[in-house]
Amino acid sequence: MSFAAITDRRTLIRAGGVAALGALSPNFLGSPALAQQKLVLKASDVHPEGYPTVAAVENLGKKLESATQGRISVQMYAAMQLGGEKEAIEQAQIGAIQLARVSVGTLGPVINDLNVLNLPFLFRNTAHMQKVMDGDIGTELLDKVTNDPKAGLVALCWMDAGARNVYDTKKPVKTIADLKGLKIRVIGNPMFVDMMNALGGNGVAMGYDQVFSALQTGVVDGAENNLPSYVFDNHYTVAKYYTLTQHLIVPEVLVMSRKTWDGLSKDDQALMRKFGREAQFDERDLWAKYETAALEKAKAAGNQIIEVDSKAPFQEAVKPVWDKYGPKFADMIKRIEAVE
Repeated sequence: MSFAAITDRRTLIRAGGVAALGALSPNFLGSPALAQQKLVLKASDVHPEGYPTVAAVENLGKKLESATQGRISVQMYAAMQLGGEKEAIEQAQIGAIQLARVSVGTLGPVINDLNVLNLPFLFRNTAHMQKVMDGDIGTELLDKVTNDPKAGLVALCWMDAGARNVYDTKKPVKTIADLKGLKIRVIGNPMFVDMMNALGGNGVAMGYDQVFSALQTGVVDGAENNLPSYVFDNHYTVAKYYTLTQHLIVPEVLVMSRKTWDGLSKDDQALMRKFGREAQFDERDLWAKYETAALEKAKAAGNQIIEVDSKAPFQEAVKPVWDKYGPKFADMIKRIEAVE
């Protein structure tokens, strides 16, 4: 190695340590000489500080830091500091960030096998979803992400996101007829656009980071999401009507950059998997409390929380979505439905 190259490498050590050196050589992170160097895992989430998914990943980071005597830690960038979920996936794929908590709705276009979870009214309720994701099916689908050679991701765990419901700025949606003609933001997945169109609304695919301003300016009339997102990302301040359609129960997933993963030792990989699994249940406990707090806050603000008389018309309306996307997942759907 030339003197200039040695000097450059020393400069990189002073400037950025292991992260900078990792950019020089894909295998350098795994070098025994750097085994004790500090590694800061950059994590992204669209939700604000204190949100269950944010807190669960931060807790994972604290456990990592303790178990490795400070050698590995997590730096959280919450509240869309690094962009929306699509951007977070792309950044994780190239190794620009190390951890991203994203919806299966956003990851579905990258890993088609996950789209089975995006079918409307797939799960009977959130308890059914949890049973499925905690068992063999959940493990199998995590492996689908990890083993996809083109994805560049490692799936660590599932996280709860409750049931998704419709909310809007215009009027109470009490029946499926009330949805007709409303421009409703959905996650950028063709399945969700088709779903909203089947329900009579106009599905508008849009990044989560754009939703609040779109509601404010009338670019969309409403959106669909869980109660904590509706309240704690302040959508409830402009969209006063929240209807409990529970049309989707879509889990979320914590993924890690494959480039970073491959640079970890086997022991460190085992720690990531262990603490990831613990984060799955940690986040669930946090979620239950947050959902209750969100409902109370929305009611206190005078927002209308609307129960639909019957979900049957909504379920019937999305049959074309099942006809279009369901057949390829027929075996998995049967297995999911069989979980008691």
